[in-house]
Amino acid sequence: MVASGISGRTRPAKVKKQTSAQKRKRDDVDVEKLEQAVAALDPKNGSYKDFSDLPLSDPTKQGLKSSHFAVMTDIQAKAIPLALQGHDILGAAKTGSGKTLSFIIPVLENLYRLQHVGPDAGMGALIISPTRELAIQIFDVLCKIGRHGHMFAAGLVIGGKSLEAERQALGRMNILVGTPGRILQHLSQTVAFNVDDLKMLVLDEADRILDMGFQRDVDAIVEYLPKERQTMLFSATQSRRVSDLARLSLQEPEYVSVHAEDKTATPITLQQNYIICPLEEKLDTLWSFIQASKKSKILCFFTSGKVVKFVFEAFRHMQPGIPLLHLHGKQKQGARLETTAKFSASKCSCLFATDIAARGLDFPAVDFVIQVDCPEDVDTYIHRVGRTARYNREGRGVIFLAPSEEEGMLRRLEAKKVPVELINVRQKKKQSIQSQIAHMCFQDPSLKYLGQKAFVTYVKSIYIQKDKEIFKLMEYDLEAYAASLGLPGAPKVRFLTEDGKLKKQAQRQAREVAVASEDDGDLDGVSKKKVRTKYDRMFEKQNQDVLAPHVRRLMRDDDEDNARTNNHSTGDQTAANGDDDDFLTVKRRVAADSDDASDDEVGAPTAGGRVVHLQGASQPLIIDSNRREKLLKSKKKLLKLKDKGKKLVFDDEGNPHEVYELANEADFKAKGLPEDQRQQFVQAEREVVQQADVEDKAVVKARKKEKMRKRKERERGEKAGGEEGEEDDEDGGVEFDGNQDDLLANFRADAGDDDDGDGDAEVEVEQPKKKKAKKWFQSDSEGDDDDGERGGKKRRKGKKGRGVVEEPQMLDTLEDMEAAAARLLG
Repeated sequence: MVASGISGRTRPAKVKKQTSAQKRKRDDVDVEKLEQAVAALDPKNGSYKDFSDLPLSDPTKQGLKSSHFAVMTDIQAKAIPLALQGHDILGAAKTGSGKTLSFIIPVLENLYRLQHVGPDAGMGALIISPTRELAIQIFDVLCKIGRHGHMFAAGLVIGGKSLEAERQALGRMNILVGTPGRILQHLSQTVAFNVDDLKMLVLDEADRILDMGFQRDVDAIVEYLPKERQTMLFSATQSRRVSDLARLSLQEPEYVSVHAEDKTATPITLQQNYIICPLEEKLDTLWSFIQASKKSKILCFFTSGKVVKFVFEAFRHMQPGIPLLHLHGKQKQGARLETTAKFSASKCSCLFATDIAARGLDFPAVDFVIQVDCPEDVDTYIHRVGRTARYNREGRGVIFLAPSEEEGMLRRLEAKKVPVELINVRQKKKQSIQSQIAHMCFQDPSLKYLGQKAFVTYVKSIYIQKDKEIFKLMEYDLEAYAASLGLPGAPKVRFLTEDGKLKKQAQRQAREVAVASEDDGDLDGVSKKKVRTKYDRMFEKQNQDVLAPHVRRLMRDDDEDNARTNNHSTGDQTAANGDDDDFLTVKRRVAADSDDASDDEVGAPTAGGRVVHLQGASQPLIIDSNRREKLLKSKKKLLKLKDKGKKLVFDDEGNPHEVYELANEADFKAKGLPEDQRQQFVQAEREVVQQADVEDKAVVKARKKEKMRKRKERERGEKAGGEEGEEDDEDGGVEFDGNQDDLLANFRADAGDDDDGDGDAEVEVEQPKKKKAKKWFQSDSEGDDDDGERGGKKRRKGKKGRGVVEEPQMLDTLEDMEAAAARLLG
């Protein structure tokens, strides 16, 4: 028993939770005091260094304190006061300068002062990011700052997640972070998504969102939004074009650029270098660099996802001794989140990525940023190297430049105030991995397929670049680059062959114009244009490959053969032969036999070409082009030009006739009128059928008599071999004698004749009975009767042993049925 006054608990009791839920609308907030403090701010003349110097709400201050944010950066000190007062802002600052907090804090504070809380308030702020990873990072910062007292409902809408779950939650959201494509999809398809009362619009990495990649999506999103709103644009390289500002309906925006007067556009703590590396040596240099930096955190940028996947798979098989990761847009959302989390948490690893990881992502303590493929412009370069040297930390960036890319890229970097320094690779430490990659591609067809795709996508990315002063496709050694990927040869690229075709077509058109200008007109002054076929164009090709002189010789030989054929009748064959410079010459024309040579009669050349009369063809063949000339060399094609043959049959005298030959008209009329001939033909055929019918009935009747005779003989034999009669049983049975058996047999015979009728019915031919095979359970004595009456019978005793019971048997033929009926009657 427990003493009174003691509860018996071994652990202290927990404090009871508050029963009343916290109200969504705060009545204890002094909004007027905050409004007065914000209005008293002087963003242009005032100096603000700490977050405590700003009139912020208590929940925001607690969130900043828990996240250890105390001192503001330059962009935050200038942008946040302006944003709190409701100005439209164009913010530009270096990478890693804290631009995310520059719009997160104003969003929370402005909606807090407006008390824009709850599902009834609707959507209050919309934050758009170009990539999913950056949107997730912004949402995480928003949650860290706003979880300490703010009651706003915030949501994240990006591709790769459940669309239906997002639709159900959008009606309750006050702050939304997402990518342009998914936001536009919800605006056009989700009924509960209402943005009519939107207060703030934020575009992070605005230069990327406003370019051609997202232009249509952003324009469509802006059409849904109200005109009266606050708009803020932030990026490391901000756009100040009037067209972009007009599209977003900015009203007197404040341009905030804290590093515009700096000597460099990148952080001072960032060391930037470039290496002159031919295209075929990039993988060797990258592998050697990774081997020398195994204890570092490396981020490598490539042009396309196919190249990223190939390099990752190839290096992973070679085991460089450092964890390898890869990130590209074709991965599923879960894999992308897992990759970014692993790389952020690791101390030493190497991440191969495309430009989706180039903007806004905050990877802690990145030591090296290697740009293996040249970026499309300087802005992309700045965003790439901005993944390191963040928040005043040190970092290093290296870019690989091909010899043809060096001059143009250095000129662009110098114009944007980006200092880079040339460094050289120590050849002693450089390793060649080309043979190893080729061996792996030979053993693994899937890796070879990835290499082919990587080659095609890289060449395509160079081909579509706008800055042709940097990217000169014809100056790259593509064959050597394909060999560095382990491929036996450079794969064919469609757009390269199309360019070659366009050039060839232009040359042919120019040649046609020149030929047309030289041709003389006819009597009417109108120039005659010859019809040119693909074979004509083929023979006109020159310097296309090593066989061009050979093709010209073949064309000359064909002309000589034609001249030799035309001059054969006059005997001038020596002049037609010409000079043979080569020891052996290839003739396209197949020599015909002497008999076949006389079949084709070649006429004199006409204005439209030569006329050839073919044996068996009613129309002559006109040779007016090289393609028509080739018809004479193919027997199969000549058959199509000849008249159709006729199928013949031979009579008894050996005279040929057509299968469906019409009679002579005079002979046909001499036989009489057509109707009379038809009646005579029908009468003759009727007589033939009647005579055949009489003969068939006679045969059937004879077969029936023979069958009945054999049956009677068989029955008499059975009667003679069997017992003469049976005794009467106890009940007074009747004994049948032989005369009665004869009467029964006659009766059955008469019944058979009646069934046959007039003899038109079919006659059943008696066939020999097949002896049934014995079953595995039958004895030798079973089923041995010749007549089949006792074959296969099984006798068994009745239940009371009163006699023998015969099992029923199947009756297959008429004889079996008659025998069974006789037994029943007898």
